[in-house]
Amino acid sequence: MTRVGVLGVGSLGFHHARILREVPGAEMAGVFDDNPARLRTVASELGVRAFRSREELLETVDAAVIAVPTTVHTEVALPAIDAGVHLLIEKPIAVTLDEAERIVTAARAKNLVVATGHVERFNGALRACEPYLEDPRFIESHRLAPFNPRGTDVAVVLDLMIHDIDLVLGLVGRPVESVDSIGVPVLTGSADIANARLSFENGAVANITASRVSFERMRKIRFFQNSGYISLDLAAGTGEFLRLKPGAKLPEGGEMGVAALLGLVERIELKGDGTEPLRAELQAWVSAVRGEGPVVVSGEDGRDALRVALQIMERIEQHAAAGLAARA
Repeated sequence: MTRVGVLGVGSLGFHHARILREVPGAEMAGVFDDNPARLRTVASELGVRAFRSREELLETVDAAVIAVPTTVHTEVALPAIDAGVHLLIEKPIAVTLDEAERIVTAARAKNLVVATGHVERFNGALRACEPYLEDPRFIESHRLAPFNPRGTDVAVVLDLMIHDIDLVLGLVGRPVESVDSIGVPVLTGSADIANARLSFENGAVANITASRVSFERMRKIRFFQNSGYISLDLAAGTGEFLRLKPGAKLPEGGEMGVAALLGLVERIELKGDGTEPLRAELQAWVSAVRGEGPVVVSGEDGRDALRVALQIMERIEQHAAAGLAARA
């Protein structure tokens, strides 16, 4: 059995600990949090050991989830790597590119698994659509959420948008050629709503919108490609693929009603197998640590998503500076 632990048992860390108790091949060793009251509560509720210190946990486990605030990811990750512990680091992997590179380099030198917690890669709808994805030319995503003070230690780009940045990078699989973006701070000192347009080396384009000041929740993504159109509701874990029926031909002239058009289109329902994405992520990570499967979202993937996110934030700051100069 692989002994695993969780560092940081806030809202998300709690669920990591909850699920790790049941992952095949993993033995849940326990948890640690800097907040003693929270640590006692979670340990009691889940029936797991509460470690007295981070160091004590690292001396006991083979692998650990890092679910502490992003601002201290590097501070926690590097000593864990030095202790020979495999890691799953919640997204974003770090605050700066230099910190991300230090984590990746240190893990590589120790031959340790470091995965990044981009859980949307394990969304059932996304996995169901993979057989139909064929070189998407345009991708559009919307990730909206009501305001929550948790996560506001970073801009919305690093808090929410980075999920879709990672998805897009993984699906297109080609370098980003150009970035343009704009963002607006509404309730905090950094951008709370942002839009980014990414152009890729192969001509593909992605338009990504994220907001943490919405009255509604939305996690939707669409793919436009030569073979058809894919629409996914990531929150519901469902979607559909629309394409021209085999052998169907559009009329050469005249008008076509909606009913006639629908008769030429095949609709394929997309739905996951019901597995909780976080559970699928943790199962894949434990398998990778045990040498029984690949690292689905590596530390390098987390670093690459962070690089694009920081480019987006830089463009947002440039737009804001230009706006201030124009009003001066």
